[in-house]
Amino acid sequence: MNWRLDRFLYQKEKSLGDQALLFPLYILSLPYEGVVRIRSLFYSLGLLKTKTLPCRVISVGNITAGGTGKTPFVMAIAKELTNRGIHVAILSRGYKGKKTAGPVVSDGKTVSLSLEESGDEPFLMAQACKEIPVLVGKDRFRNGRLALQRFGVKGLLLDDGFQHLPLHRDINILLVDSHIGFGDHHLLPRGILREPLDHLRRASLFVLTKVEEPETCQPLEEKIHEIHPSSPVFHSHYEPVSLVGPQEEQEELHTLKGKRILALSGIAHSNYFSSMLRKCGMKIVREAIFPDHHLYTTKDLSFLKEKSKGVDCIVTTEKDMVKLRQLPIGDLPLRALRIEVKIWEEKEFYQKVMEVFKL
Repeated sequence: MNWRLDRFLYQKEKSLGDQALLFPLYILSLPYEGVVRIRSLFYSLGLLKTKTLPCRVISVGNITAGGTGKTPFVMAIAKELTNRGIHVAILSRGYKGKKTAGPVVSDGKTVSLSLEESGDEPFLMAQACKEIPVLVGKDRFRNGRLALQRFGVKGLLLDDGFQHLPLHRDINILLVDSHIGFGDHHLLPRGILREPLDHLRRASLFVLTKVEEPETCQPLEEKIHEIHPSSPVFHSHYEPVSLVGPQEEQEELHTLKGKRILALSGIAHSNYFSSMLRKCGMKIVREAIFPDHHLYTTKDLSFLKEKSKGVDCIVTTEKDMVKLRQLPIGDLPLRALRIEVKIWEEKEFYQKVMEVFKL
């Protein structure tokens, strides 16, 4: 459970022995790269059509496999635009969802799809983003039209939209994990890149995530500007704000300061989550690490009850908590760390975003 291939692939430096072991995956990455390049070429030549909706579309995505923080970033933009009087809807692909009752996860008032139907991230967004419709499905053009007709929105936010070329977007925001960068620059399945690095040129702007000090990001910024010289680069980080219990009860962070913690996560980068808990003053004595998007079972609860003996609390992510709430948690001492996305250059960033609504 604690060893995962994806965590190994995220490593920027690998020994010659590791590279030799990964050679079969490199061979598999060559046809993958060919398909990705041909698809992009067909869209750029107009052989595959890009559809346009009669509203502004903002895409938030990445070029690596998971873990850059797309979902919390989309939620942050959605809330900020709402506060500025711009009514938007969120369109999500719905990874691992089993949708059976239509695309509307939430109409901005009521969550109408279950976790299993919508997928964990759309379900989390629907619960966290009050007054903001959330729709899920592969056909985002159709869902975008539905959002316009039914909810009268002025804009659409694409969660994980960088690779969704069938839909025109007015601004392409590309997130890059400042800790991981582009890995060792290999494509899937050998590396973590979903597209070749020269496809960075499709981005309108970049946001480096999990940045504690913007000055430390110069090498990564230089790599981006080497490929896309004219694009602005912004920086963001996560700020822990509170703890949330199984019944959505909130507690202040200091209640677990100095306490013995079991860190539980089913996300792409569990190490960063654990580091945030430590910065909040918690003492991590054990970790339980599951695959990204893991759907917890009663068997997992039994495992956690055994593993949590001798600790004061189990602390997990909000994405994991929405799934754990579906199970009979009982008296399991469980809390989620609530975070907010903070952009270092917030004023300048939202000036760029707001420009698309003035066109």
